[in-house]
Amino acid sequence: MNPEISFWILAASTVMEILLIVLAIFFYSKLKKSELLVRSLQDRQDEFLQKLDMNARLEKEIIGTFTKRQEELTALEEKLYYRAVEMRRLLEQAENFTKSPQFLRQTILSGFKRGQSAEALAQSTGLSVDEVELILDQTKV
Repeated sequence: MNPEISFWILAASTVMEILLIVLAIFFYSKLKKSELLVRSLQDRQDEFLQKLDMNARLEKEIIGTFTKRQEELTALEEKLYYRAVEMRRLLEQAENFTKSPQFLRQTILSGFKRGQSAEALAQSTGLSVDEVELILDQTKV
């Protein structure tokens, strides 16, 4: 074999090896950058998943609190309804009591003892002056 051809074969194979080494280093550096990028994306994904988990827990807590508040409001509304019914009943009783003849008579007598006139008593009780005078005359007898 010709030494010149061997030299060129050896030189070409050396150049090829150097090119392969450069390509290997280039791919290795790209691979490292890709690994760093993948690791960074995984870290961000982990952070995102943690935030999602925290948001889900907060949402459950808020929903639980909202449900509890709704139940409390419903209970309060029911209590308020029963209190309103009771107040109406008491108001009706008070109106019936104030309209009763015995109460009107007692009111007129106590007002007269305090020095109120028959006209003032008639105006405050909703009776006529004649009715007030009749009640006052009945007590004098």
